[in-house]
Amino acid sequence: MKTRSTDIIHGLHIGFPIALGYFAVAFSLGIIAAKAGLTAPMGFLSSFFVRASAGEYGVYTLVAAQAAYAEVVAMCMVANLRYMLMSAALSQKIAPGTSWPHRLLMACCITDEVFGVSIAHPGYTPPAYTYSAALISTLFWASGCAIGITAGSLLPANIVTALSMSLYGMFLAIIIPPARDDRNVLYALAASFLLSGLSVMAPVVGTWSSGTRTVVLTIVIAAVVAWLKPINPETDEPA
Repeated sequence: MKTRSTDIIHGLHIGFPIALGYFAVAFSLGIIAAKAGLTAPMGFLSSFFVRASAGEYGVYTLVAAQAAYAEVVAMCMVANLRYMLMSAALSQKIAPGTSWPHRLLMACCITDEVFGVSIAHPGYTPPAYTYSAALISTLFWASGCAIGITAGSLLPANIVTALSMSLYGMFLAIIIPPARDDRNVLYALAASFLLSGLSVMAPVVGTWSSGTRTVVLTIVIAAVVAWLKPINPETDEPA
C-alpha cells in the first residue's frame, strides 16, 4: 500500500506541470467549441474522454460545419491513430503480472505527455503512476475547455477571435520543429496546404464537405509519404 501511495503522489507531482499546460490549450479549444455551439458540460465531457488537441479541434470544426457523424468519427480516429502505437510501446513497460483491466485502462489514459512520462519511468511503470498523471492532467484539460466555452459566450467577439489564434500558434509549434528537422515532413505539410486549397476549387472534390475532404486528404497524403519514404523500424529514419 505504501508503494502504491508513493506511485500516486509521484504521478500527481509529475502530472501537475502537464495539467497547467493542458489548461491553457484547452481554454483555446473551448473557444472553438463555443463557436460550434457546445455547452460547458458538453465540452467538459468531450474533453475528458477524448483528451487530444488535434482530434478535438477537428471534431469541433466538423461539428460547426454540421458534418455527418461518420465524418466526425473518421476524423477523430485518423487524428488519434498514433495512440495505438503508443499503447503498444507502453505495454513493454508494464510488469508481466499486471492484469488486463489495468493494461486496458493504462492504454485509455495515454496522451502524448502522459505517454512520455510513463515510458520514461525507471523500470516497470506502475498503473497508479499513470492513472494519477492522467487524472490530474485530464481534469485540468476538461475544465479548461469548459471554462473556455463559458468565456467564449461571455467575452466580446473581437477578444474571442484574438484568443482563438493561440490554438493556431500551438499547431505551428507542433509542426515547425519536425518540418525543420525532416524534409519529408516539410514536403508532406506543403502538400497538405497546397492540396487542401486546390481541393476546394476542384470540380468533384469541391462539392464534398470540408470534413470529407480533410479525411480523404489526410489518408491519401500520409499513404503516399509512407510509400515513398518509409521509416526504417531499426533506425527510426527514412529508408
